[in-house]
Amino acid sequence: MPRMTMIQAVRDAMDVAMGRDERVVVYGEDVGYFGGVFRATQGLQEKYGRHRCFDAPISESGIVGTAIGMAANGMRPCVEIQFADYMYPAYDQITQEAARIRYRSNADFTCPMVIRMPTGGGIFGGQTHSQSPEALFTHVAGLKVVVPCTPYDAKGLLIAAIEDPDPVIFLEPKRLYNGPFDGHYERPVTGWGKHPDGEVPEGYYTVPLGQAAVRREGREVTILAYGTMVHVALAAAEDTGIDAEVIDLRTLLPYDLDAITASVRKTGRCVILHEATLTSGFGAELAALVAEHCFYHLEAPIRRVAGWDTPYPHAQEWDYFPGPGRVGEALKQTMEA
Repeated sequence: MPRMTMIQAVRDAMDVAMGRDERVVVYGEDVGYFGGVFRATQGLQEKYGRHRCFDAPISESGIVGTAIGMAANGMRPCVEIQFADYMYPAYDQITQEAARIRYRSNADFTCPMVIRMPTGGGIFGGQTHSQSPEALFTHVAGLKVVVPCTPYDAKGLLIAAIEDPDPVIFLEPKRLYNGPFDGHYERPVTGWGKHPDGEVPEGYYTVPLGQAAVRREGREVTILAYGTMVHVALAAAEDTGIDAEVIDLRTLLPYDLDAITASVRKTGRCVILHEATLTSGFGAELAALVAEHCFYHLEAPIRRVAGWDTPYPHAQEWDYFPGPGRVGEALKQTMEA
């Protein structure tokens, strides 16, 4: 089985989808000739032509708006917002149009489109290239929200998203593009080529939306995480020696409530981990779900580890980033409670 980086897996997913369905088109800023700022679409224009993979003007609202029109008329656009931080001019189109069109038309129209966005920090991008806006989308009825943490999942989830009949926000943790990152920034990074999760099947396959994955089995405490933070959670469990079960949500909306509750009822403790700002982050929704469905199984308060309530800094990036040290402390405090 070949090994791929997450960038290659994302590109392969679009290649497979475009090859299977001529209605699939790919476009965005610098996506065509240049192959995208992270090269995720490199070679697609050469293979499929400029009518199916092309560059768009620097207008996020225009990119999403035209994609909605295409989707409503039977096409399946997969568009790229160059950084998740740039999506705000298109937020009205995403939330008021793409997410609503099925409801407003009584299902006469649907919106089968994917909006890809590199998300998160860890690359010294500063406050305008490091944001994690997933909670802004999970609050919107009509959207699906996906955050992969391995190349295998990135390919399978993206193909499933492109085939989905409704709009999907596909957030790609850019710190994972070239290799898994456990938060130990001072250590050399192991690329996906030397990591077992870098194995990606050739050709077509899907990973169903709405199904979480158990990345590490444990009996003492549950860690709920997604994206880059899955790898940080694994590192924290290893560093502390605590028998933690790590649940990779993969899809934030729809979320896998069965997987969440099964794990927390087993362990009796829960730590929630995400890179986005703490206040009103998606971790708050997860905490509410755990409290509602697992209250009588909990042996300690639910804890959240997240980014601070401040814009993502450049010079103090690792003070903001929820690394394995902060997660490890939360695990220890939860076990001592």
